[in-house]
Amino acid sequence: MIPRSDYVEIVGRALSEDLGAVGDITSDACIPQTAESSGVFVARAAGVIAGLEVAAYVFEALDPSVAVVPMLADGDQVAPGDRVARISGHSRSILSGERTALNLLGRMSGVATATAQLVEEVSGTGARISDTRKTMPGLRAIDKYAVRVGGGMNHRFGLFDAVLIKDNHLAAVGDIVKAVAAARAAVSPGVMIEVEVENLDQLARVLDTDADRVLLDNMGPELVREAVDMVGGRLTTEASGGVTIENVRLLADTGVDIISVGWLTHSAPQLDIALDFT
Repeated sequence: MIPRSDYVEIVGRALSEDLGAVGDITSDACIPQTAESSGVFVARAAGVIAGLEVAAYVFEALDPSVAVVPMLADGDQVAPGDRVARISGHSRSILSGERTALNLLGRMSGVATATAQLVEEVSGTGARISDTRKTMPGLRAIDKYAVRVGGGMNHRFGLFDAVLIKDNHLAAVGDIVKAVAAARAAVSPGVMIEVEVENLDQLARVLDTDADRVLLDNMGPELVREAVDMVGGRLTTEASGGVTIENVRLLADTGVDIISVGWLTHSAPQLDIALDFT
């Protein structure tokens, strides 16, 4: 389940964006106020469903009398033609929320689908698929929830809950060991400290610190394998950059612990879902 607080404001902003100050002028002009309709949400493509609760809340926010009854659950696989949920109520209300609900449901299901595909590719290796902070601004909570639905794990949620020392931090500080020591002294016990490295020389410097995790940035599978062997289990290893469906298994076979993928949330295709009136 996704906490209600994670999507109430998102839905409110989305509805305001679509309806503006005067509402759905097409439905209000064409459809009698008392008209009632029913319909079904239907998958047009294969994938993994995520966001049913969010989509249902769109109609709750518009008109609590509209009934949305899920026929599946988040995490379920769908094939083209599968029915996802039933809806009934005032026709105007349903049509006013249709696009907002489908946008959110399709995006979340698309993220979950892409995540599930990568998770399946690395099955049996021990590697876990993770998201990044490359989420759509304002949608991070639902994006990261969709990754979890697809079987992935969440990286840090934001800048506030974990330390990730990247190339520009190192350029400003000048030294990996110094940067990690300063971070360790500044944050609370238990806060994860991760360092991004681009080569094995930098990795050797990280191994002289008490960092918790190292991010192997844009290294090919062979270099990742060397890095994993060099770490020898002393800290968690993460590979990131240039990850695709085609090469993710090669990366997973290196023994790396985590593979983080930015495109899961910044450019995963929407899952095509439609609302058909019956």
